[in-house]
Parts: sequence; C-alpha cells; structure tokens
Amino acid sequence: MRLWEHPLSENDLRQCVRIACGATLGFTISKIFGWNYGVFFTVLPMLLLGMVPVMSLHAARQLFASGVVCALEVGILGGLFGSHPGLMTLIVFGLFLYKFACMSKGSLFLFGATGVLSLSIMLHFASYPNVDLNELIVGNLLAGTLSVIIAYLVTFLIPDAEPRQPPPRSTEPKGSHRMRHEALLGATLATLSFLVFQVLDLSDSMSAQATTILLLFPMNWNGALGSARKRAMGTILGVTFGLVGQLFLYDWSSLLLLVIPLLWIGTMLFSYLHVKEASGSGVGFGALTTLGILFGQYLTPTNDLMFSALYRIGCIVFAIIVTLLATYLVHRLLNNFEATRYGY
Repeated sequence: MRLWEHPLSENDLRQCVRIACGATLGFTISKIFGWNYGVFFTVLPMLLLGMVPVMSLHAARQLFASGVVCALEVGILGGLFGSHPGLMTLIVFGLFLYKFACMSKGSLFLFGATGVLSLSIMLHFASYPNVDLNELIVGNLLAGTLSVIIAYLVTFLIPDAEPRQPPPRSTEPKGSHRMRHEALLGATLATLSFLVFQVLDLSDSMSAQATTILLLFPMNWNGALGSARKRAMGTILGVTFGLVGQLFLYDWSSLLLLVIPLLWIGTMLFSYLHVKEASGSGVGFGALTTLGILFGQYLTPTNDLMFSALYRIGCIVFAIIVTLLATYLVHRLLNNFEATRYGY
C-alpha cells in the first residue's frame, strides 16, 4: 500500500485544505437553510475537489451535465416506468452502461462517476412512496451547482503555490474489448446492487449502497479487490472518527458551531491521507466519503451518530464481500468471450 510513499508538496497541502473547506462549507450551507439530503451537499464537493486537483471548466461542465441528466432520467424514466420492475431493470442497466462507458474512455470520467453514484441513490430512494421526488431531484441539482461554486471559491481563495504538471498520459490506448469489459462489468454490478437494495427494501443503508458503487470505479477485478481492502480500512477510520466526535458532542449534536469544526478536522485529516496515497479511491477517500455520509445524512438535531456509525460498519463489510464475489463472477464470465475480454 502506498499510504506514505508520496511526498506532499505545497500544492498537495493546499488541495487538502480545499477539500476540507469545500465539504464543510457545503454541509454548513445545507444545515443553515434546512435542506434535506445533506449527504449530496457534503459528499459532492469531496468528490469534485478530491478527484480534480485543480478546478477547471471541463470538470464544471461534467458535474453540471451529470446533475441535469440524472434529474431527467429519474424524473422522466423513473416516473413513467417505475411501476414496471422488469422494464425498469432494463432501463437502469442501459443508463448505467453508458455512464460506465464514459468512465472507461477517461475524458468523461467525472461525468460518469458522479452520474453513477447519484443515479443509483436517487433511483433507489425515488421508489419509496414517502419520498418527495421533486425535492430529491432539486436537492441533487442544487448540490451539484453549489459544489461547482464552492470548488471555484476555495480554488480562488486557496490557489496552488505553483503551476501543476499535467498528469502523465497512457502511451497505450485501451482496446475496445477492454472498454466493453469495463462498461459491462460496471453496469451489470450496479444494476444488481440496485435490484438487491430494492428487493430487500434497504432504505436506511445509503453508505452500503454507495460502497457497492465506489468499489466499481476501477472497473476491473484486480482494481476492485484492492479498492475493497482500502474501502474497508477507510470506512473503519471514518466511523471511528464519527464515534469519537459523537462522544465529544454528547447530546450537543444540534449545535452547529460544535459540529462544523469537528467535520473540518475530520475531512482535513482524511484529505491528507487521500492526497498522500495519490491512488484515487483509496483509504483516505473511503474515510472521506464515509464521514460525509455520516455527518451529511445521519447527524440531525434528533439523531446522533452512535447507532448509525456501528450499523454502517456491518452493512459496509457485508456489501464489500458480496460485491467482490459478484465482481469476480462477472469478470470471469466476460473473460470467456473475446469481444469482452479484459486483456490478452
């Protein structure tokens, strides 16, 4: 594991501060205005600032497009075909397929990644009759827009100390067989995840559902295996910090002035781990998103983190095991065909 191999530069430290400030600002704004689905406002800035070291117009367009497209897909397709499980399953597979295809090509990875995560959560919760679909869609759109604004704001206030070198490009482009493998693997498993959470009526397991999607971001078996180990470690770190924070807050979890510094400290610590790893979705990133889900979705004036945090551990560990097993089986199946073989 490359947790401590990457030396931190001044630019890296500034990125850590941007991630911490961006996530905390999104969380704070959603709580001040009393908006529901605080998880979107907390996690989306983490995804954007964590995956894109320097904010750019290309990244902003991808996030905007992802929010709008997901809103149309959930509002129109979910509304028209939500009562037809068989047909809806085929539609969901098609939606996930083109999003993972975008991720596989690379240039639209952020569009596909945020779209897959948002679509999975929104489709699942939109199926419950007590959920206001319009509020869910507006909340996701608003969170995406606010995340872009926040990303530009923190980039302006905390700019890099020196120009960054462009990331190295792969000398060998992906073969079409590999891209088909990655897209089909991701779409199949994301659809299976959607079906399982629907059939078992798991309305209170957002962290486990997000885990099943985040494990698919490498889009191959070896990457998912390594990501699972890191995701499990990150989850334990995020939950542990949440529990320690809850013990500190005791019954003062409704006091925003105490919650905000705790969230900033946690996101700063895990941002440091994320940037130090320099490996995309690793331990630090897993801890970041876990902490964002705990604070954004489950910490309310009438609810503390204690039960939610312990419940998250069991759900996520189970989700990791099942997702890995399904990933291996689908990977082996796709490798049996030359057109969808991962590598020669």
